[in-house]
Amino acid sequence: MNLRKWLLSGVALTGLASWAAAPVQAATVTGRASTVLEWHDGAAGGTAAPAYQYLRLNVKDLAPGYHVRLYGRLGDDLKNEVDAKSRLYYAYIEKKDVVEGLDFRFGRQFIATTAGASLMDGLSLDYTFLDDYKLKLFGGGDVTYYQGYNAKDALAGVELEGRFLDSLDVGVSYLQKWDGGLPAQQLAGLDFSLDLNDRLWIYNESQWDILSERLSHQLVGAKYRFDVPVTLRAEYLYSLPVFSATSIYSVFAVEEYEEAMVEATWTIVPGVQTFARATRELYDEYDDAKVFELGVEKLRTGKLSGYLTGILRRDDDGQDLKGFKVYAAYQFLPGLRAGAGANVDALEREIDYFDTDADADETTSQRFWTDVTWNVTDRISVEGKYERVESDRMDYYNRGRVRLNILF
Repeated sequence: MNLRKWLLSGVALTGLASWAAAPVQAATVTGRASTVLEWHDGAAGGTAAPAYQYLRLNVKDLAPGYHVRLYGRLGDDLKNEVDAKSRLYYAYIEKKDVVEGLDFRFGRQFIATTAGASLMDGLSLDYTFLDDYKLKLFGGGDVTYYQGYNAKDALAGVELEGRFLDSLDVGVSYLQKWDGGLPAQQLAGLDFSLDLNDRLWIYNESQWDILSERLSHQLVGAKYRFDVPVTLRAEYLYSLPVFSATSIYSVFAVEEYEEAMVEATWTIVPGVQTFARATRELYDEYDDAKVFELGVEKLRTGKLSGYLTGILRRDDDGQDLKGFKVYAAYQFLPGLRAGAGANVDALEREIDYFDTDADADETTSQRFWTDVTWNVTDRISVEGKYERVESDRMDYYNRGRVRLNILF
């Protein structure tokens, strides 16, 4: 798409938004149109200038009880350096209480269950019964696989959720995908969360790869709230990649990854909190790593907001990390907020791992940025960001972005 076509498409979207904003029978139309211009150094040495026109559209009561949701973008690189793709993120029609307790959603939509997630072109049904139970059925084309609209690239699944004893939420789910009509994935999921007196929260997510007959994901955690403004959290994560059975990658051995983490958060005063986090990364083929983080955060409760975090990573393979992250933003005027930040890390790598005579090489990576948001009116805002990324081994590059948002 050349510049002329991109501009015409932007005008068409703007016209659609304007038309949609006009009263149509009893329908209520809201949304946001965003024009985004970016620039950054390309891999081939030139400067890329991708441009995007986004449109988010919500139409309520297009017909009594029927609502339409749409979000997508048109994209093009004005310098022809990169492929700035156009995308349709979602576009569906939904109806609540088709019959008592039954909702439906038809079109492009995001499906998320513990068994798996995907972008789907199809139909999902949600049925709530006995107040505390919910059944979800869904099926359609799998956008992840197909390049066009091939009925053989599909997915289907079911999820059942329920609440027990006023404190225990349990869900079970199943998801199957087909690639070219062949079974690609079969996954089962189980999740639960238990809240004990608003003080102790225990939760779990488990995913089982049926075709490979092995556990593919496990997250177990607990969070405890003390009488003082201190919260303690502990988590264990297990992850094993799941490839499509039709993919060549499914025949290769994959490595397990495990992680154990504990974190303490202390709210010093309302809007200001500090945290300390310790994580142990567990690997099969490499030495385990120990990561420590200590930081403070000022939430956006007034004019000033930001954070400061220090990071230290240690392992015996020479992949050490010492660095920090900092960001601060200030509201200078009622509609104007600006900020600046930096990520500065020192990453120590052994470049020739099997060469005992090689020296360890220390590689630094740094990212500095500044951003600004100006709310021109209640419906018009402008956002800008400029950043510079540096690396001892990859030199540097600059990136910028300007975004115009119009609410309607």
